[in-house]
Amino acid sequence: MSGRSGTGRRGGDGAGAAVEVIQREMTVFARRARAAAGRMHPELTLVSYTLLGHLEESGGCRATDLAAHYALDKSTVSRQVSALERAGLVERRPDPEDLRVQVLDLTAAGRSVLAQVTERRRTAFRERLADWEAEDLERFAAYLVRYNARPAEDD
Repeated sequence: MSGRSGTGRRGGDGAGAAVEVIQREMTVFARRARAAAGRMHPELTLVSYTLLGHLEESGGCRATDLAAHYALDKSTVSRQVSALERAGLVERRPDPEDLRVQVLDLTAAGRSVLAQVTERRRTAFRERLADWEAEDLERFAAYLVRYNARPAEDD
């Protein structure tokens, strides 16, 4: 079979061929996710969206915690956070447990933008998956959870 939608078997074992297809399709998925993030909010990259989501879930955290959680370089997080601060989506506040430390948190505008983009993303996923059977969706969701639950060594 040829093309993106096939199994991509070019000799070798079925599991090896399947891993190749998974790798290729996840790359396509990542490219599509980055492009969609730009369409949903022009100033909000996929990384920025992810950081905002983490800040919302955690109730705020230090930039070093973001870097560690996502295995990103501190300078990468610093640039992203600076852009989010300039856009008025994130603010710094003193950590109540250690006043020497700054905690990042969403502003009201940040919460609003995050909610809007999250709803647009949910709608896009629902539309893309609308013709899938419930059991296929449940199986796909379980596989993604299983895949992402494994600790990353060097993605």
